[in-house]
Amino acid sequence: MKTQGIVKAAAVQLSPVLGNADGTVAKVIDTIAHAASQGVQLIVFPETAVPYYPYFSFITPAVSMGAEHLRLYERSPQVPGPVTDAVGKAAREHGVVVVLGVNERDHGTLYNTQLVFDTSGEIVLKRRKITPTYHERMVWGMGDGSGLKPVDTAVGRIGALACWEHYNPLARYALMAQHEQIHCSQFPGSLVGQVFADQMEVTMRHHALESGCFVVNATAWLSEEQVQSVTTDPSMQKALRGGCYTSIISPEGKHLAEPRRDGEGMVMAELDFALITKRKRMMDSVGHYARPELLSLVLDDRATAPMASSPTPTGI
Repeated sequence: MKTQGIVKAAAVQLSPVLGNADGTVAKVIDTIAHAASQGVQLIVFPETAVPYYPYFSFITPAVSMGAEHLRLYERSPQVPGPVTDAVGKAAREHGVVVVLGVNERDHGTLYNTQLVFDTSGEIVLKRRKITPTYHERMVWGMGDGSGLKPVDTAVGRIGALACWEHYNPLARYALMAQHEQIHCSQFPGSLVGQVFADQMEVTMRHHALESGCFVVNATAWLSEEQVQSVTTDPSMQKALRGGCYTSIISPEGKHLAEPRRDGEGMVMAELDFALITKRKRMMDSVGHYARPELLSLVLDDRATAPMASSPTPTGI
């Protein structure tokens, strides 16, 4: 585990190429190269950036969204597969750690999946959102506890959650108890309006304080033309604007750079690991400020499967 030093991080506010999965992947790879040229060592992309967040599911009745849902299936990558090979190659060539959200296709089910690529290009964490939110339950399957763990990378110990998983305090505590140093969070962006961004800011800054870690948060952004391509109904279009808050936050809950709330771009900042100890010296919520004999968490971190093989009985 990294205990000192400085890491340069970038949170990316990305506009997906709706209707063209290859186009979005190309933007991701180009952004990795650009960030690396700026000295970035860790880059975080939005929730299900590849191929795009299923905005259609927020404004379309389930009975009417079959065609769009099937198109998302057709454009979603398998993990591993050509898309992850390409991103892993970019991470390796540029020597950066990449956190990418994808719609993962696993046979007949899509999952909201977070991937962490180390500087070797290897996927060191693949985790699936444990409970899709509201309308998302018509799109994605549920993940399990096997991904509720931080992983050691070239830039430190990284934990990840997606969107409203942050409103499950036990999920956050699982990462805190395993001593995450950099929390990489991903939200859709361009959703619900300014209230969504305001709520996101409160949640992310609180997690940084409570966990005593850095938070690198990325949201996507839709242009006005993209909003109109999702729906031509003006009453529905307003639900696809605002809600962007791409930011980097210190363990003291402070913005390390001005958050991006509109348009495409990157937020970059240096993460000084000395701030983790500075914060935890005062309040370590899973150390000297914890009372495990009174309150503790039990985590089932086994990967689930629809079938398990029974051992052959002996003596037959």
